[in-house]
Amino acid sequence: QVQLVESGGGAVQAGDSLTLSCKVSGPTFNSYAFGWFRQAPGKERDSVASLSWDGEQTYYTDSVKGRFTITRDNAKNMVYLRMTNLKVEDTGRYFCAAGFGSQAYDSWGQGTQVTVSS
Repeated sequence: QVQLVESGGGAVQAGDSLTLSCKVSGPTFNSYAFGWFRQAPGKERDSVASLSWDGEQTYYTDSVKGRFTITRDNAKNMVYLRMTNLKVEDTGRYFCAAGFGSQAYDSWGQGTQVTVSS
C-alpha cells in the first residue's frame, strides 16, 4: 500500500478552476493506478476520474467530461485533478485512491473539500 495526501481544495465561484493534488508516498509509484472520488453531503462516494498505472487509460464520469483532467507525474510521485468551469454540483469532498496495477483501490487519502457557490 501507499500513503496519499490530498490538497488544493477550497471555496470557489461557479466557473472557476481548481487543481487538486495527491502526494503519494511508498514504493513503486509507477505501478499504481489512481482515481479521484467525490462525496457530496448525504451521498455516496462516487468515482470522478481514474488513470491507469501506465497512463494509457483514463476514465471520467459523464458530468465532468471535458472539464476535468487527471494526470500523474511519475518523477514527483504526484497525481493531479485539474478542474475547470466548476459547477455547484461539483461540491464535495474529493478523495485520491490508489490500486496496484489493475487491482482494486486499497489506499485512500483523507480528502480535500471543494465548495462551489453560484
